[in-house]
Amino acid sequence: MAQVKKAVIAAAGLGTRFLPQVKAMPKEMLPIIDKPVIQLVVEGLVDAGVEDIIIVTGPTKRAIEDHFDRSLELETALLEKDKTDLAEQLRDIANLANFVYIRQKGHPVGNARPILNASHMLGEEPFFFFFADDFFTGDVSTASQLLEVYNDTGKSVVALRKVKRNEISSYGIADVVEQVTDNQVVAKGIIEKPDEKDAPSDLAVASGYLLTHDIIPILEKEIPGPDGELRINDAFTELAEKDPLRGRIIEGTYHDTGNPGAYLRTLVDITLEDPEYGDMLRNHLRGKL
Repeated sequence: MAQVKKAVIAAAGLGTRFLPQVKAMPKEMLPIIDKPVIQLVVEGLVDAGVEDIIIVTGPTKRAIEDHFDRSLELETALLEKDKTDLAEQLRDIANLANFVYIRQKGHPVGNARPILNASHMLGEEPFFFFFADDFFTGDVSTASQLLEVYNDTGKSVVALRKVKRNEISSYGIADVVEQVTDNQVVAKGIIEKPDEKDAPSDLAVASGYLLTHDIIPILEKEIPGPDGELRINDAFTELAEKDPLRGRIIEGTYHDTGNPGAYLRTLVDITLEDPEYGDMLRNHLRGKL
């Protein structure tokens, strides 16, 4: 079984729902207390053994590169003030992985385009494909849970979470054909935003994938979906036509930062669990509410 050492992170979206905040700052850099969202995603991948991370970006995304680079001037200033722990923390960010940055290009656009942009760096190896605006928190990272299934089966795996029936039409839903274990299913594809009555399950795609190289020839055909975009879920479904693939129901708490309302909920939820700031926020909210 090939080791999974590479990951692609999609970070080229304009984030228009966060304007004007994201005019000069990428939405992937929105803070969750003291870390940007994309760093939480990166840390989860590194936890699963990833060494090379390809971040596919777009205009106004330079701050992502700066964040994962060394800042010698800042580190020196911190050391001069005896803030050694902070200086080491900044240095550790740059050492999390080997980072490569690629500008997204090509048409049709869509959430699968970053894989094609990075394909020349992937070879025939399996790789993680994650988005930079949603993630899980818990004892075991999402990437590690996907890796466990891949190591057992050698097949592509999608991260899943259960959603309420009235939310099904907002998500890509796994077309489940077999429940293997409590947290693992066999899927023959992903149905994009089905009506509740037509949905094959209540398991929605969340966070990311672990994909084999077999997905790339499918994407290279560049066949757009009904919305005119190149979608990873369509390619996943075509791949599953040859051999049903796997879905992993992720253990942990799901967080979304894709729009301002979801971001605020995520920020509050994580802060309430934080050992340093949780009590402060809880007392503040009690006083307000």
